[in-house]
Amino acid sequence: MPQTHTGADLREMRVPLLVTDEIPGPESRRIHERTAQIMKGYSGQVKLFPVVFAEGQGTHLRDADGNCFLDFSSGIYVTNLGHCHPRVTEAVREYAGTLMNCHDFSTPIKMRFLEKLKSVLPGDLGGGVQVYDSGTTAVEAGLRACRAATDRFEFVSCYRDFHGKTGHAASLGRMKQSYGAGRAQGFYVVPRPDPYRPLFTTSDGAIDTDAYIDFYREFLAEGTTNRVAAFVLEPMQGWAGSVFPPEDFFRKLKALCEELGILLFADEVLTCMGRTGAWLAMEHYGVVPDVVTLGKGLGNGFPVTAMCVREPYAEAFEAISASTSYGGNPMACAAGLACLETIEQESLLENAQRLEDYFAKRLAEMQQAHPIVGHTRVKGCLLGIELVKDRATKEPLDEAGRLVYQKAFRKGLAWIPAGHILRLSPPIVMDLDEAKLGMDLVDEAIGETERDLGYA
Repeated sequence: MPQTHTGADLREMRVPLLVTDEIPGPESRRIHERTAQIMKGYSGQVKLFPVVFAEGQGTHLRDADGNCFLDFSSGIYVTNLGHCHPRVTEAVREYAGTLMNCHDFSTPIKMRFLEKLKSVLPGDLGGGVQVYDSGTTAVEAGLRACRAATDRFEFVSCYRDFHGKTGHAASLGRMKQSYGAGRAQGFYVVPRPDPYRPLFTTSDGAIDTDAYIDFYREFLAEGTTNRVAAFVLEPMQGWAGSVFPPEDFFRKLKALCEELGILLFADEVLTCMGRTGAWLAMEHYGVVPDVVTLGKGLGNGFPVTAMCVREPYAEAFEAISASTSYGGNPMACAAGLACLETIEQESLLENAQRLEDYFAKRLAEMQQAHPIVGHTRVKGCLLGIELVKDRATKEPLDEAGRLVYQKAFRKGLAWIPAGHILRLSPPIVMDLDEAKLGMDLVDEAIGETERDLGYA
């Protein structure tokens, strides 16, 4: 029979605690098989490891068989404060019993949430805000706001960025046949600087940011109708594998956008609210975007997202039919406010920075010890480990990515695969002891995979 625990038991429990001979266990397999008869379109991580989770508290997860895991995924970059943080849980519970929905009318909790959000945003990014219930919806609204603010209609984004799965949001990223006949008219993608896999380099082999900017300038002149409303991109790529740009990239891109009258739109749905050790990832580069979208960690699991613009563009909201059915409902605003206050009061930005220092040290050691580890990166609690067949050629080693993911999961680590890139996103509330435990499990899984594939 499955083991059960109270929330307090699970939060304080030493993990991993594995009680079945096989993982996923029999109850997980039974529930998943029945569910999968009806639900279709599971993510790759579920297909690789179809465990059924029954409970989460803090940095710990329990499956339907009673196995307990350390969470190094935060759901999918969502539960920055850990699962079921008491303040968030109580805030949602209060408003679930007080007022659930009143369309976009103002409420006392909405006022408090928006004022708090404005206080943590850099510059004048709180000039205009609208609240939504999904990242894609916020991105779509941001595109409409950019059109209204500039009276332009084209958009440029980057290779392998991800901005959502609906019409225009999907057209900002890699296209699939199922999305339709092709990218929406007026949407273009350009190369993005990846320091590990640069397209443009200087004579000494270093990434050449200026060459990327020069290419953008030429493409904007020759490949568009010169009616570009915004350059849209993730500050740090999530889906693509925790890829960070060169330090000078955003400063130079912002200068180009200002010169050409193009808005800079930062999609921070994944990177906001302490994930990288700052309220916004753009703060690391000293650049305030014109438009920003927030999500995931903004509600810590409760669906609340936002689209924010700088003061000069606030009136654009009046032209885009900005409201939605569920956006800004009292429960969402309560969850958002609780998250913002908790991050401040528990000094979680600082904790994420401390964790980054530790993770950076461990990643460097892993790269030194393992021949299949080609490159590692970390910012706050956003980590990437790139697995390659050969460090000289940098050829991706997808098989290793699959094996490492499954082996570490069987050891009790819940996390996210991305082909040959291992993505790690532990909650920013994690302590150093559990950070060490998680990295030990990853290290062991990489070593075992190297032996399986003949690299050790």
